[in-house]
Amino acid sequence: MPTWDDVRRAALELPGASETSSRGLLRWTVKEKGFAWERPLRTADREALGDDAPDGPVLGVRVADVGVKESLVSTEPEVYFTTPHFDGYPAVLVRLERIPGPELVELVIEAWLASAPKRMARAYLDAHQPDGEKT
Repeated sequence: MPTWDDVRRAALELPGASETSSRGLLRWTVKEKGFAWERPLRTADREALGDDAPDGPVLGVRVADVGVKESLVSTEPEVYFTTPHFDGYPAVLVRLERIPGPELVELVIEAWLASAPKRMARAYLDAHQPDGEKT
């Protein structure tokens, strides 16, 4: 079961990433753009989700676009979800206790790629391609 320390490790291994805290909640940024954050549910969230509202820790992450968000929520609703607060916004909420560790790392990297400056993201992708493959 992943923890906030696992999120921290995955996020801070990425170029230019930093961790901040606001009102006691963790947030990871690249060039001052948030890509992952601790997101406890608010009263309105709980009311909207009803019995489906998770009790455990919730991670918010940026995704490439709303289509990616919709795909994650529809294919793995036991892990990914959203609330009306995020309607039309390219971000998804994650039941931290239910996401497999390797999937968490991949999700954090994808969130970082969606937020990082294009040159920084391209350099990261080029450096992490299997030998012989270039994008």
